[in-house]
Amino acid sequence: MAKEERRDELVESLNDLLRSVSSMVKSELSLELLKKMNMKVEEKYKGFGDFSSELRVYVEQLKSKSGGFDDYVQQIDAIENQVSHFEAVISMIEQYETNNSLELLQNMNMKVEEEYKGLGDLSSGLKVFV
Repeated sequence: MAKEERRDELVESLNDLLRSVSSMVKSELSLELLKKMNMKVEEKYKGFGDFSSELRVYVEQLKSKSGGFDDYVQQIDAIENQVSHFEAVISMIEQYETNNSLELLQNMNMKVEEEYKGLGDLSSGLKVFV
């Protein structure tokens, strides 16, 4: 019986040893996998960092270039305001001309009617002489 107990203890010790070795191998593999994953993530984010640095430089260049356009934008805005003002003045002038043209036509029409009326009186006087 003592031999069987020793044998059972030996089997149990070997099982514990195999479990420990298996656990150690799994831990090593997990550690290697984590290292590889970290390296991949580092490469990926390094690319993002490089891209954002290049993008920041590009934006700064655009800002410096667009600063020269501010004067032109202000001039264009001023011209746009002047054009709007001129359009309003032209509209008022056109309205004034339309109103004056109507008055002028009415006055001319009245004068023509008076002349025809006078001609009508003249033609009736001519009939008397004829």
